[in-house]
Amino acid sequence: MFERLEAILERYEKINEMMADPAIVTDIKKLTELSKEQRGLEETVNVYAEYKEIAASIEDLKEMAKDTDPEISEMAEMELEELKPRLPELEERLEILLIPKDPNDEKNVIVEIRGAAGGDEANIFASDLYRMYTKYAELKGWKIQVMNVDYSESGGMSQVEFMISGESVYSHMKYESGAHRVQRVPATESQGRIHTSTATVLVMPEAEDVDIEVSMNDIRVDTFCSSGPGGQSVNTTKSAVRLTHVPTGIVVSCQDGKSQHENKANALKVLKARIYDSILQERLEAEGEERRSKIGTGERSEKIRTYNYPQNRVTDHRIGFTIQQLDRVMEGKLEPVVEALITEEQKRKLAAQD
Repeated sequence: MFERLEAILERYEKINEMMADPAIVTDIKKLTELSKEQRGLEETVNVYAEYKEIAASIEDLKEMAKDTDPEISEMAEMELEELKPRLPELEERLEILLIPKDPNDEKNVIVEIRGAAGGDEANIFASDLYRMYTKYAELKGWKIQVMNVDYSESGGMSQVEFMISGESVYSHMKYESGAHRVQRVPATESQGRIHTSTATVLVMPEAEDVDIEVSMNDIRVDTFCSSGPGGQSVNTTKSAVRLTHVPTGIVVSCQDGKSQHENKANALKVLKARIYDSILQERLEAEGEERRSKIGTGERSEKIRTYNYPQNRVTDHRIGFTIQQLDRVMEGKLEPVVEALITEEQKRKLAAQD
């Protein structure tokens, strides 16, 4: 472990030297790459520096504890008792920091939510999930940009696509892909019976130009009039855009922008994210062991979570985690669930390394 930490420290110092090089300062692309790598190593370097500082202090205090002056010896022993427990704590933290990071963790995400089984109630639940994620994003200081919405006559959303941008968004949102199940009495239910409905969530890392190359020659562009709830046209100009990636058959529509240009730009972001996501899924299929260490497969069909309203309960089935705070979770207080998922994945990866 310490050989790897020394190598990371050496690389970190090398990056600092490179970033001071006038030739690199003027190369924006290279400087951006180095800054990103530096940020990725910074926490590990700082924790390792703290570990070395405490280890050195412990050695000094051990020598002081041998002093013939009882007062100095006693003071050193007291400080040793305080410092000793810190080393194993920092070692554990360093082990976690040395787990290979998902290269997409720092990226923004594009999220798609669809109403699934349950008709109108499923679409209402889809809009509830959208609200939950927007509240969660607000608490995290992230920004939300809606790219496309298909409203249902019930007042819910049959489909919504939106981007979340901010710091390390994918590292927290990547666990949300899959089927979400709700158990509650719908507003339209006169007998007071509990219904079960589902909505699917797909979280895709935003694809950057360095990740994939998509040629506009491979994309068919169609324009049409934007529509609102019930399918009625909401304007007379063809501002809505549909993009079809001919090689893969992936189709994306966007109509929530103010202009055709804005909708086309948003649709292209979603299309690239979908293509990139399909590439990532293929890689995961090939990396069987890596896939097994992940929390869930990210497939839409995988039932990942139940929201039980009568019991105020949220259960994540992948790790057997239950919290009796559904009201808080639906207001965006999702962090306890996300933290439990992150902790479990770290444990699995550590176990896989042993």
